[in-house]
Amino acid sequence: MDLRPYLKSPVIFGALIVAGILILITLILIGWTSPRFSPEVGFAPADLTMIPAPTHTPAASATPTIDPLASPTVDPTTIHIEGYVQIIEVGTDGLRIRSAPGLNTETVFLGEEAEVFLVKDGPQDADGYTWWYLVAPYDDKRAGWAAADFLAVVPAP
Repeated sequence: MDLRPYLKSPVIFGALIVAGILILITLILIGWTSPRFSPEVGFAPADLTMIPAPTHTPAASATPTIDPLASPTVDPTTIHIEGYVQIIEVGTDGLRIRSAPGLNTETVFLGEEAEVFLVKDGPQDADGYTWWYLVAPYDDKRAGWAAADFLAVVPAP
């Protein structure tokens, strides 16, 4: 194939003019769409917020209030709910843990001397004793009511 008829000077000049126009259009479009950079590198305009000077405010007197959501403080030496107790002074006979407060209620199991329980409910008075609902921390099935006369407060294990 002979390319000589196509390589004449008007064809070459026409191709160069078209290429020049395309390059010029590309440069113009790039210049209009590229972001403008500030010539002052390292300077950024800042917004200024004016804060007025403080004024004198009279001192307010604090009024103590009782927080209804705060847990009441309890004496750590007395039996209380969520406290721990230990069975005392029952020897080898054990302590009858009952299904309800009172001497005539069903015995659920026998608590052993020095066994520790978590107090979950109480106190309730029945048959001359104060009763507390106890739950063994290691076994939820070991739970029932016990007379306070055979319980001593101990720290949490």
